[in-house]
Amino acid sequence: MTEEIDDDVPYDEDAPKTRAESLCPCKSEDSYYICCMAYHYHKAKPETAEALMRSRYSAYFFRLVDYLVETTHPDKRDAGLKEEIQKSINDVNWQFLTIVDSSKGGINDKVGKVEFIAKCYVDGKPHELHELSRFKRYKGAWKYLDGVDLG
Repeated sequence: MTEEIDDDVPYDEDAPKTRAESLCPCKSEDSYYICCMAYHYHKAKPETAEALMRSRYSAYFFRLVDYLVETTHPDKRDAGLKEEIQKSINDVNWQFLTIVDSSKGGINDKVGKVEFIAKCYVDGKPHELHELSRFKRYKGAWKYLDGVDLG
């Protein structure tokens, strides 16, 4: 079945046709396929704290609750975490991510910090989250530990 194209609506043949071809929401300037998709589908693990932070932002963007729970450090993974995320995830529409700074969090590090600003709409009103997040490895994989709101 082919879809008819309305001549009154601009059509860009170069526009991405799938989510995988689109630019990643984490603003890495790579396609979602090259950037965060492999993490979300458990084909790879982020090698740095910043890569995990970006993948978590994209997971919020795509509302991937299980990934957000899985990438939270077990020391901070309360019994009701999944339900808490599930309850609020549809209230926020994420728009833009800026990485301000990062320290440690490299391939050979055990801990790391990432400061970021995430712009979004909460209940239709513009909002900005400015956070300093801490990350810690657990069984070799980066996990989100906690964050301090700098806003």
